[in-house]
Parts: sequence; structure tokens; C-alpha cells
Amino acid sequence: MSEETKNEWLEWIKAIAIAIALAFILRTFFFATSIVEGASMDPTLESGERVMFNKIIYYLDEPTHGDIVIIEKPSKNYVKRVIGKPGDTIEFRNNQLYINDQVQDQNYLDHQSLSGTRDFGPIKVPEERYFVMGDNRSISKDSRNGLGFVSEDEIIGRTELIIYPFNEISLTN
Repeated sequence: MSEETKNEWLEWIKAIAIAIALAFILRTFFFATSIVEGASMDPTLESGERVMFNKIIYYLDEPTHGDIVIIEKPSKNYVKRVIGKPGDTIEFRNNQLYINDQVQDQNYLDHQSLSGTRDFGPIKVPEERYFVMGDNRSISKDSRNGLGFVSEDEIIGRTELIIYPFNEISLTN
């Protein structure tokens, strides 16, 4: 094998090693994927869709109203929408969501998502906790019934992109 061929092989090996290391760093520290399970986020996200989420965003900022987040619990991960931040007062009545007595525009929901949603609140979100709900309010397991208030440590990222199925590729927020 000639010296030129050896150098070419070494360059290819270095390029592949750098690409693998970069992919590992991005996957470990910046972005990851999760599969949506169930219909609790319909119509925004459907069961079986794979989403890419940003793992570093909440080291730089805090979750805010409307963010679609990945919540890590011991049994499994959940995909939910942030409705209330620490100190907010949340209430749902007559098919309207109120945050701190202000009606919220929920243009990401359709009529079917709201049907069957019972009135609740007012509920004050404790300090260092978040109130989350699924977009399919009538069937979602969320802060109202099962998940409870969520700590910022349990929020491991913000969904950014639907990456599968390929014909559904789009931004989520």
C-alpha cells in the first residue's frame, strides 16, 4: 500500500471518528428524541410520532407558557404542554383557560380537545413547580390527575421538531 493511500485512509478514519464523536456529544448534551405514546397531545402530536427535543434550553432559560416539554418520571417520559409557571393561578371554566385571571388563547386546540374537560381551580402553582396538561384535555394524564405539579428538574427538554413520520416533519412550538 502506497504512502498516499495510507494517508487517505487515515483522513477518512479521522473524519468518521470526528463525526461519531460530534454525534455523541450532540445526542448526549444538546438534542435527543422521544416517541409520543397515546393520544393525550392530539391534535398537536399524534401517537407514534418521534420528536426531537432540546436538552440544553432549560439550562439557559426556564420553561414558559405553551412550551411542549418532555417530563422524566421514574416509570416513563411524558410529553405535555406547560400551562402554569411557579406562582401562577390556573383555572378552567366554561371551556376557557385562565392564567392569573386572564383568558388564554389556545389556538393549538380544537373543539374536540376541549369537550369533556371539566372545570377546575383556581389552583395556585407552588414555587419551583409547573402545571402541565396534554392538548387532548379530556383524556390526558397531567397535573390535574396523576402527574401532579412538575419540578423543573423533571423537565428534561423542550420539543422542537417532529422528525417521524417523514411526511409530518414540522416545528412543534
